[in-house]
Amino acid sequence: MPSTPLGADPTGGRPVVPSRGRRRPLGLAEVRIDGGFWGSRQATNGGATLEHARAWMDKLGWTGNFTTAETGHGSPDRRGREFSDSEVYKLMEAVAWELGRRPDAGREAELRELTRAVRAAQAPDGYLHTAYGRPGQRPRYSDLAFGHELYCTGHLVQAAVARARVAGADELLDVARRAADHVCDTFGPDGVWGVCGHPEIEPALVELARVTGEQRYLEQASLFVERRGHRSIPQHHVGWAYFSDEQPVRAARVLRGHAVRALYLASGAVDVAVETGDDELLEAVAAQFDRTLARRTYLTGGMGARHADEAFGDDFVLPADRAYAETCAGVAAVMLAWRLLLATGQPRYADVIERILYNVVATSVSDDGRSFFYANTLHQRTPTPTVPADREQLGFGGGPRAPWFEVSCCLPNVARLLASLAGYLVTADDGGLQVHQFADAEVDTRLADGRAVGLRMRTDYPAGGDVTVRVTAADGPWTLALRVPPWAAGATVTDRAGRRSVPPGEPALFPDLAVGDEIRLALPMRPRWTVPDPRIDAVRGCVAVERGPVVLCAESVDQAGDDLDALRVDTRTPPGPDGDGATVTGGIGTPPDGPWPYADEQPATVTHPAAVRLVPYHRWARRGPSTMRVWLPTA
Repeated sequence: MPSTPLGADPTGGRPVVPSRGRRRPLGLAEVRIDGGFWGSRQATNGGATLEHARAWMDKLGWTGNFTTAETGHGSPDRRGREFSDSEVYKLMEAVAWELGRRPDAGREAELRELTRAVRAAQAPDGYLHTAYGRPGQRPRYSDLAFGHELYCTGHLVQAAVARARVAGADELLDVARRAADHVCDTFGPDGVWGVCGHPEIEPALVELARVTGEQRYLEQASLFVERRGHRSIPQHHVGWAYFSDEQPVRAARVLRGHAVRALYLASGAVDVAVETGDDELLEAVAAQFDRTLARRTYLTGGMGARHADEAFGDDFVLPADRAYAETCAGVAAVMLAWRLLLATGQPRYADVIERILYNVVATSVSDDGRSFFYANTLHQRTPTPTVPADREQLGFGGGPRAPWFEVSCCLPNVARLLASLAGYLVTADDGGLQVHQFADAEVDTRLADGRAVGLRMRTDYPAGGDVTVRVTAADGPWTLALRVPPWAAGATVTDRAGRRSVPPGEPALFPDLAVGDEIRLALPMRPRWTVPDPRIDAVRGCVAVERGPVVLCAESVDQAGDDLDALRVDTRTPPGPDGDGATVTGGIGTPPDGPWPYADEQPATVTHPAAVRLVPYHRWARRGPSTMRVWLPTA
């Protein structure tokens, strides 16, 4: 089906564009990150990571699979896992957003070249997957549990949506629409009653409906959401929860099973709820996410406590040394939190996004943008090994940053988030703007009534806590809301009315703004102790240290070779500032060895005093092999 003539989104493109909600997202032409913490990471992403990912996909034959599929060859010629198509699509999405951020003729040519290869591999009926349906391959949809066919189609659609919003309808949108039409024909009300073992098609179809106005895509997404939880996936030892097929979405109380699958499905359910006006569904998913945050989320914002099935653990089962906290789960949690923020206007979802951005997303990728963590442990007991730069890593459940993994979903996932990150900073409503994330940025947009509004934001956050906002456009008075994080007790603002305190956890409001007005938000950045809920058995008797939005950690390279497992800290003395980290009072003491690790009383331990330096968790494993821990046992 040819695409409807569509021009580029005048906002410059937005990852999510709901038709209703408490907040309106702004696009890449309305918000531009131009420096600072996230500006440097966007530059690395565009200047190194995208090229690095493409080189590995070419080297391993993942991009070549589309050419092989075009020739009609089957599995003997195909390379990579059954979901490798999706990594190419995520790369294409990242390139599309990067072109919206920073146009480049070479990158434009690259995206067009990949689009031609993908289109050539598409079957006449719209089906598109390089691992199924050809001679020597398994039949289409013969393994809905693990085949990832609809999952891959979802990422294709999201790439096409990004491209259409940035540059207008083109060949990639045509490919995506034909693939989506095939999905609707095959799995519609009169078709196959089934779901994909890995959710992702759901939010993609809703976004395609938003771009094209085609109602059947929304209806199909709604069908997929409602089919979940009826155990249509064949029984498997990992359980139905792994596939998000254990309970209907409306009946669940908490996110469970495979973390990325659960978060993608929840994102799709929010999209369906918003577009259909289904407040019951929206409230159900919001309650599930809130309960997950309260009981199944790591201090870093990481999600997923079990390596065996990349899954959420039970309530309060959050072992630091076995934290999985997959980088993709961090990206998916940002997707879900952003959708809930837009729908409800609740600033707590911006707090969640901030925590994940600084402690999962920023942690994952190396300084040069060419290696990454798949999983994000909170306690590394053995030194991280050195990984060869030219070798694919087969194990992906822990260990060091690696240039590439056999399963490399995380790097292109982070790449698409970083390229589109400006779209997650600021929102609008009829009265003005809301700043949710602090970054060096320029904002220029119009409110619903046509009034021009604009601001310039400057900050050294998160190293420092000063955020300065200057009004650059105002066609009449408007109101600015600045998020004040819940940890920021003692925060102050200074504006034309003077300096005053603002309560943490509530937005600070500034009405009747005019061009030239300047507001300074001062957030306290002194490091602070954090204690865990006593129901988290794995870290009972431990404390952590946070500074602003950043979780800190002890790393062996700062402790003169001392064993971090023998570390104890004294909480009677508050953490002291040390640049963008902290220093705490503690000691090193190892109990004497014995023939049996149990006794009727605690063994005597000689402790040697030590000043323990803590650094931002997102900086660990960047100075050579090291051990690390976030949670520190108390003396």
